Amino acid sequence: GEIDAVLAAHETVDFAVTVGHELDSGSTILVSYVHAARGMVADAAELAAVAERTLPAHMVPTVIMVLDEIPLTPVGKLDRAALPVPRLRTKTFRAPVGPLEELVADSFAELLGPGAPVGADDDFFELGGNSLIATQVAARLGAAVGARVPARLIFETPTVAGLAERLEPLKGTGGRLALAPMERPERIPLSLAQQRMWFLNQFDTASAANNIPFAVRLSGALDVAALQAAVADVIERHETLRTVYPAVDGTGYQVILPAAQAVPDIAPKPVAEHELPEWLHGLVRAGFDVSAEVPLRIALAELGPADHVIVVVVHHIAADGASVAPFVRDLLRAFLSRRNGAKPAWAPLPVQYADYALWQREALGDEEDPDSPAAAQIGYWRAALDGIPDRLDLPADRPRPAVASGRGGVFGFEFDAEITARVRMLAQRTGATEFMVVHGAFAALLARLSGTTDITIGTPVAGRGEA
Repeated sequence: GEIDAVLAAHETVDFAVTVGHELDSGSTILVSYVHAARGMVADAAELAAVAERTLPAHMVPTVIMVLDEIPLTPVGKLDRAALPVPRLRTKTFRAPVGPLEELVADSFAELLGPGAPVGADDDFFELGGNSLIATQVAARLGAAVGARVPARLIFETPTVAGLAERLEPLKGTGGRLALAPMERPERIPLSLAQQRMWFLNQFDTASAANNIPFAVRLSGALDVAALQAAVADVIERHETLRTVYPAVDGTGYQVILPAAQAVPDIAPKPVAEHELPEWLHGLVRAGFDVSAEVPLRIALAELGPADHVIVVVVHHIAADGASVAPFVRDLLRAFLSRRNGAKPAWAPLPVQYADYALWQREALGDEEDPDSPAAAQIGYWRAALDGIPDRLDLPADRPRPAVASGRGGVFGFEFDAEITARVRMLAQRTGATEFMVVHGAFAALLARLSGTTDITIGTPVAGRGEA
């Protein structure tokens, strides 16, 4: 409606309607159809210039088409199905020019995955970007130009050339400390996320709520000796897999053990097929005391001579969901090398998690210092979350337990093609992402069910802005 109002306000136009048109790629563009006022000639290029001057970038139509007549249904309403297919201008690839455009294009390409080369006029969101990746792009660009780059710049100016232009005045205005290997003190502090996980673990060491498990079934003859050696290789490579977290005066810290003290024995355990679920549950549901033991458990079940299951359980203090892929990648690479009688030929990691924890503490500073970034960020969230309700009361068919059980459930459903297209159109029309639209709908649903408008929804994020 806002787009239509801008176009219809032009003296040459007496009718305007904007629709979402889905391309073969699955992305949706905005197409505006206009009809000239009596005695006037509507010029699409002139109207596009008006839209660019008046509307936010995400609301400017990709195509404006001038209609000779407005298609109507027999009852006199607009016949949207009869609107002509838009004639798209073919975007010519224009190579990035200069260091900043090349930096932005490289960042888009690296984080959005393999594909065609990213050009100066390519749009981050049209390439498949989303808000989570935008925060990573912003962090990497900020580190590269020595500035704090807010993710909103990518929403406001999503093209490579446009974003590079916005970065130019920010160069050298005060970035943060580069993430690099740090000098290790006698006691390595926990990162802020680890500090939270340590407290929860010490509160209840029997809880499995923060265990991260995954299991892989292996078919065919298995070289168990090579697999055992590969496990040792991966544990030696990643310090966080051989770290324990004791305390001094109630404050946890990191102690990195030699790999030999942390490698589990994965001798195959005979397990019958019908026993496998119970065996897996026993490994997955057992807690860790991270102050006294390495928060990693690996075991191998032998269901037959050529049928095995390897299960890995790691506590959240040492890993997260994004850790699974590099763990499996390194384990596979090490196994293939060991099976061929060689050590894995990988380059040393540029930083370890202990370096990150030290970097984070130095970059954020002491929260007791009112001028520190930590104090500013904590102050922001205290103000933003001030007064939120302790809980959301929803109509339920059973009483809320006195103590949280940690048991949850999953409810699966699908969006059909029409709803998916409408979500995508609404996101494009409002300069949001599809996630934001669905998040907003979920908040509205909770508000309706609870009879309150103060809705707080937690969203998991990877928190991996640094390269």
